[in-house]
Amino acid sequence: MTTHGKTVDSDIETWLAGEQPAKAPAFARLMDEAYAAGPTPAEWLRARQGLAALATAVYYDRLASTPVGPLWIAVTDKGLAAVAFGGDEAAFRHEVARRTRLRTVRSADQTATARRQLGEYLKGRRTSFTLEVDLRHVTAFQRSVLQAASAVPRGQVVTYGQIGQRIGRPRAARAIGQALGSNPIPIVVPCHRVLASDGSLGGYSGRGGIRTKRRLLLLEGALIG
Repeated sequence: MTTHGKTVDSDIETWLAGEQPAKAPAFARLMDEAYAAGPTPAEWLRARQGLAALATAVYYDRLASTPVGPLWIAVTDKGLAAVAFGGDEAAFRHEVARRTRLRTVRSADQTATARRQLGEYLKGRRTSFTLEVDLRHVTAFQRSVLQAASAVPRGQVVTYGQIGQRIGRPRAARAIGQALGSNPIPIVVPCHRVLASDGSLGGYSGRGGIRTKRRLLLLEGALIG
C-alpha cells in the first residue's frame, strides 16, 4: 500500500526503529483521517443519552421456571443487583427501587445474560457464574459478609462463626446471620453455603426456606442424599 509515494510499511518500520520522520508517518495520517470521519455529533449525543439512561435505571425481568420456582432478576450498569424468589412484580419493583434509588424498567434484553446463567446453574448445566454483582446499595458490614460468603467454593460450606473470623468479627454471628438473611442476590452470592455453628442448615430467607437451601446444597454436592 502506498500513500503520496511513500509506503505505509516503510513508515511503520521507521517508527518501530525509533527514527524521527521528517513529517507525520503516512499510517498516522491515515489513522487521524479515520478518527476524523467517526460518529457525527448526533450519533455521539444518542450514545451519551443511552449511557446516561443505563446508569440511572435498574432493569428487571422474570425467569419463569427453575427447579426452585420462578425468580425475579434485576441488573444495573454495574452488575446483578437483585434476585428474588417468586413473589409479586409490583412488590419486587418497589423493593429494588427503594434499595437502589433507581427507576425500574422491565427488559428481557438487559437481563438476558443473568437469566440465562441462573437458569443453567439451577438445572445443573453450569457450575459457576461469570456475572458482576452490584453491592453498592448495602452497608459496608453486609458487603464484607456477602463477599466472604462469595469466597466459599462450590461444594463446600462454612459456619456463621467462620465467616466472622474471616471478616475480623468473630463475635458477630447474629449480625452475620442477619446480613446473610437480607442478601439481595441469593444463589449468585451463595449465602446458602453458610450453616449454623452446630452444622445444621440454619435459616434461609428464600422461598421454600430450608428446603430450598438444602436443594441448592445438594445441587452443588455439599450434601449427599
